[in-house]
Amino acid sequence: MQEKPKAPAGRADSKAKPASGKGETSAAVKSTEAADTVIKLSHPDKLLWPQEKISKQGLLDHYALVWPRMHQFVVDRPLSLVRAPDGVDGQRFFQKHASAGMHEKIARMKDPTDGEEILFIRDFDGVAALVQLGVVEIHIWGCTIDELDKPDQIIFDLDPDEGVDVKAVRAAALEIHGRLDALSLPNFVKTSGGKGYHVVVPLKPSADWDEVKDFAHDFARALEQAAPDRYTATLSKKARTGKIFVDYLRNGRGSTTVAPYSSRAKKGATASMPAIWAEVEAGLAPNAFPIGDKTTLKQLAKADPWADFFKQGKPLKRG
Repeated sequence: MQEKPKAPAGRADSKAKPASGKGETSAAVKSTEAADTVIKLSHPDKLLWPQEKISKQGLLDHYALVWPRMHQFVVDRPLSLVRAPDGVDGQRFFQKHASAGMHEKIARMKDPTDGEEILFIRDFDGVAALVQLGVVEIHIWGCTIDELDKPDQIIFDLDPDEGVDVKAVRAAALEIHGRLDALSLPNFVKTSGGKGYHVVVPLKPSADWDEVKDFAHDFARALEQAAPDRYTATLSKKARTGKIFVDYLRNGRGSTTVAPYSSRAKKGATASMPAIWAEVEAGLAPNAFPIGDKTTLKQLAKADPWADFFKQGKPLKRG
C-alpha cells in the first residue's frame, strides 16, 4: 500500500492540551501523564475535518482526554486503520499492515495462524503515531494479541437502512439490551458516531471465534424472525431495505469494529462514545458526540460508564 504522508520529522517531547482549550474539562482525565508523548506531529494545524475545523492536534487532544478510559480497549489488540492523510474530504483507505514511514511506536507482529502482519499499539505514543499518519478511525479485533483465537467481546452493530427513523434504531438497541439481560449476559452500549448504536458483550476468553460468531448470528436471526419487518441478519442491500441490519459479522477472526472513543470519518467529526442505557432510553443520538464539543466534554466529566467492562465478562456458554 502506498504511503502518502512523509515520515515523522523525528522525536520530541510534547504534551497534548485539552481540546478547544477548555482546561476545566481535564478533570475527566485521571492523570496528565497520559498526554505525554514522544511523537512530534508534522503540520499539527492540518485540518482532518475541514468543515468542523478539527486538526491533527485537535484529534490528538481528544485522545489525550479520553486515554485513561480508552486504553484498555486498544492497547495490545490487533488494529485496522482508516486513514485520510489529506483530510476526510480527500482519499480514505483502510490499512491493516505496516507501510513506509510508519513510526516504531506502531508495533508489528506475525499472526501465527497465517503469517499475516498485525499492527498494534502499547501506549499513548502509539495513538499519537496513528494521528501523525492521518488515521481518522481506529478499528480493533475483539481479542488481545496474547489470545488471538479467544475473543473477549461480542459486538452487535446496528446499521439502519436509509430512511429508518433514529427512534426505531434506539428501540432496537433497547430490545437487544433486554434480550441479553434475559440471557444473563452483561451488555454495554456506545454510539457509533454515525446512524446506529453498538451493543457490546464482554466475555471471559474461552470460546473460539466460530462459537462466538455462531452465537451472534443465531441471536441476530432470532431478532429477524421475531420482527422481520424491522430487522434483518442478511448483509445484502436488498434484504436491508427499510430495515435495521443487525451486523453480527464483526465477530469473525480478523474482523474489526471501531474502538470506543475513536473518531469517525464522518460529517460532524464525531466519536464513538460509551454511554449508559438510561441515556439511550432518554433519547441519546448516535452522533451526539463531536470531538471537542461541549456535549462530549460534559459526557467525559461523568463517571466512566465502561470502567468495569472486562471485569463483568462471563464465559460464553451455549445450550
